[in-house]
Amino acid sequence: MNIGIDIMGGDYAPDHTLAGVYEAAKEFGHDCKFILFGDQEQILKSAENQQLDLSGFEIVHCPTTIEMNDHPAKAFQEKKDSSIVTGFKYLATSQIDGFASAGNTGAMLVGSMTLIKAIPGIERPAITSPLPRPGGRDGLLLDVGIYPDAKPENLYQYGVLGSVYAKTVNHLSDPTVGLLNIGSEPGKGSLLAKSAFNLMEKATQFNFAGNLEGSDLFRDESPDVVICDGFTGNIVLKQAEFFYRIYKKRNLQDDFFERFNFESYGGAPVLGINKPVIIGHGVSKTAAIKNMLLHTKEVIKADYSQRIKEFLSHE
Repeated sequence: MNIGIDIMGGDYAPDHTLAGVYEAAKEFGHDCKFILFGDQEQILKSAENQQLDLSGFEIVHCPTTIEMNDHPAKAFQEKKDSSIVTGFKYLATSQIDGFASAGNTGAMLVGSMTLIKAIPGIERPAITSPLPRPGGRDGLLLDVGIYPDAKPENLYQYGVLGSVYAKTVNHLSDPTVGLLNIGSEPGKGSLLAKSAFNLMEKATQFNFAGNLEGSDLFRDESPDVVICDGFTGNIVLKQAEFFYRIYKKRNLQDDFFERFNFESYGGAPVLGINKPVIIGHGVSKTAAIKNMLLHTKEVIKADYSQRIKEFLSHE
């Protein structure tokens, strides 16, 4: 298994990204090889400063970097020798099995759609976020930000993407799928929610459990997969992140709330494209980078993209 990592991506690159890769490699063993995309001089200097032995890693020199404040599409076009663009080229040509970055999210999405492309039959990909629940089994929320707007058909397809992900990566035998709404009763919500509900209640491709409210997101008995448009999902995600910061600022201690720490998960996979792409948080440090790579390995091992293709071909 070959995993590509954008060493220059994120606010704390390259030091923390390199340290995160190094820590992940300790757990992966010899069945996994890391390909490091970035400025070779900076990578080697960082490794020397941290006393990291890079003899077991491959470095692909990329002289430019797509910065966090660069315009995604423009930078992807103009910085063809950047770490993000080069990583996507390697992924598109199967020189690596998956690609991860905590860099410019927009550029990662541009690469996902232009070089890797959506799986035939999927109109719009989605990104996911775990929903920690007291009983210990996380739920799954999607979309959390690729597309602020969505059509009812998109939400239906998110149900397919989330259900297959819950089966293949989270190992649930028959995951339930719910639609985030302002009420649990049929007929509630916006025109989008009502139309999506009408499609999803007739679903044969996943186990639809109906509407759920925002207060139900973190209940153990709620559906395993929660569907919403990217606008709503991103608000839920950012709100949860802020509550975690309040929790830490007040010096509270609780195992459940610790699971809201994004560093525990590392990154979010882009669902519905042809190959594994994982997007990390821009403020990721060593632990988050390590966990992003551990999750990348899980998604590659589950062969999620192929499972989606097979699922759609049988429908």
